[in-house]
Amino acid sequence: MSEPVTLDGTDAPRVNRRRLRRGLGKFDVFFLLLCSLVGLDTIGSLAAAGHEAFTWLFILSLLFFVPYGLIVAELSATFPLEGGLYSWIRLAFGRSVAGVAQLVYWLSNPVWVGGTLCVVAMTTFEKFVHPLPGVWTYLAGLVFIWAGVLCTCVSLKVGRWVPAVGAVARMVLLGFFFISTVIYGFARGTQPLSLAEFRPTYFGFIALVPLIVFTFVGFEVSSSAAEEIDNPRRTIPLGVLRSGLMSFLMVAAPIAGVLLVLPAEQVSSLGGFIDACKAVFTVYGGQVGADGTVQLTGFGAAVGVLAAVGLIVALFTSGVAWAMGENRAQAVACSDGTGPGYFGVLSAKRGTPVRISLLSGVLATVVMVAALNFTAGDTGKYFSAGLNLAISMTMVAYLTVFPTLPVLRRKFPELARPFVVPGGRLGGYVASVLSTAIVAFTMCQLVWPGVGTGWFGSAGVPDDALPDSFAGQRWTYELTQLVPLLVFLGIGVVFVLVGRWETRRAAEQLPEQLPERVRG
Repeated sequence: MSEPVTLDGTDAPRVNRRRLRRGLGKFDVFFLLLCSLVGLDTIGSLAAAGHEAFTWLFILSLLFFVPYGLIVAELSATFPLEGGLYSWIRLAFGRSVAGVAQLVYWLSNPVWVGGTLCVVAMTTFEKFVHPLPGVWTYLAGLVFIWAGVLCTCVSLKVGRWVPAVGAVARMVLLGFFFISTVIYGFARGTQPLSLAEFRPTYFGFIALVPLIVFTFVGFEVSSSAAEEIDNPRRTIPLGVLRSGLMSFLMVAAPIAGVLLVLPAEQVSSLGGFIDACKAVFTVYGGQVGADGTVQLTGFGAAVGVLAAVGLIVALFTSGVAWAMGENRAQAVACSDGTGPGYFGVLSAKRGTPVRISLLSGVLATVVMVAALNFTAGDTGKYFSAGLNLAISMTMVAYLTVFPTLPVLRRKFPELARPFVVPGGRLGGYVASVLSTAIVAFTMCQLVWPGVGTGWFGSAGVPDDALPDSFAGQRWTYELTQLVPLLVFLGIGVVFVLVGRWETRRAAEQLPEQLPERVRG
C-alpha cells in the first residue's frame, strides 16, 4: 500500500495510487453521471401516482435536486479524492462514521441490481420478446448481474464505454418515445388533462418523496473515481451541472408521455413506462383492445423489440455506472482501515477493485434468489420491496454526506474552492439543511410509510401509503425493510471493527513503517 497523500495539507484516505489509471475525460464523466441519474426503473412508479407526481417532480427538483448538485459540485472541486463520498464523510466526521455509511451505501447497489433492476429488465423482456418461465427467470437474472460484474472488473479504458453506450441508449429511447407520443397524440388522441389533477396534496407529497428523491440521486458517483479523472476540479463540477439539466428533461418528458397516453387505471408501478411504450408503438402497427390489452403487429412489433432492447441496456448500464463508483469507494474504505484490507486491493493489471466487484455480484445474486422465493414469484411485490430497501440504504449515506459541506468549510477554510455553492456561508447552510431535511423525511416514509398522514388536515390513514402490492400487510412490509436495514448497519459496524483490528495488528508488527496517524 502506498503512503497517504495530502491535498493542500488535508490528510487523504489511504489507497494504492500507483495502481490507479487515469483515463476519464469530460465526456466520460458526463455519460457516467447521465447513466447514474436517469434510472428508468422509477418512471413507471412516478407515472402511476398520477398528474400530481409531475407537480412534485418540479417542486422537489428545486428543493432537493439543485441544492444536492451544488453541494456535490463544491465538494468534488475542493476534495477531488478517490472514494468521493467516503473521503468527504471521513474528513468531516472520522473513519468510523464514514465506514458504516459507505458500507450501507455500497450494499445498496447489489440490493438494487438484484432486487429491482433485474425484475424490470425481465418484465420488459417478457412483455416485448418472450416469457421467462421457471428456471429461465433465474438464468436471465444471473446473466444480467454477472455481465455487469464483468464490466466493473475490466480496465477503466474499456469499462468507460459501458456508460457511454447506456447514455446514448437513453437519449435514443426516450427521444424516440417522446416523438412517438406526439405522433400518437395526433393520430389516436390523448388523455384529457385538468389543472385540478396537478394540484399538490400533502398525502401525495409523503407518498412521492422517496421515489422522486431516489430518481434525483447519483451526482456523487463520478467523484468516487476522482483521481482517475483528468482535471477533476473542473471536469466533475461541469459534468454535474450539465448532466443535471439533461437528466431532469429526460425524466420529466417520458413521465409526461405516460400520463398523456395511458388512462390512470392502466398505469402500474412496475410496468408504467413499458405499458406506455407498447400503447404508443401501436401507431406503427397494432391496437389497444377495449380492456386495455395492447397487441403490437408488423412494424410496431419490431419497434417494440428494439425499444425493449434499449430499455434493458439502459437498466443494465444504470447498475454498472453505480457499481463503478460504489465499488471504488468501498475499496478505498477497506484500504483505509474501515473494512477488511483484502477487499481494498486494486488489480495490478487493470487498476480496478475486482475483489469487491465479485463480492457485489455474489450479494446481488443472493438478493435476486431470496426475493423471488420470498415473494413466491410476485414480481410486483418483489419490485416494491427491493426498490424501497435500495432507496432507504442510499439515504443512510446521504444523511451523513450533506452535512459535510459546512463542516468541511469550517475545518479547511484555507483550501482553494474552484466552485462554491452560491450565497456564501448562508447559501451553503441552506443547501445542506434543506437536502438533509428532505432525506430524513424520505427515510421516515420508507421505514414507516404514511408517517404524517392526517397532519395539516390531510385525509386517510397511514396504511394507505403502503405499496399496492403490500396493501393490508403492514408488518410484512416492515420485515422486508427494517430487518435487512438493521442487518446491513450491523455489517457496517463489523467492517469498521475488522479494519481497526487489522490496522492495530499491522502497527504492532511494523510500527516503524507506518505513518504516525496509523500508529496512533
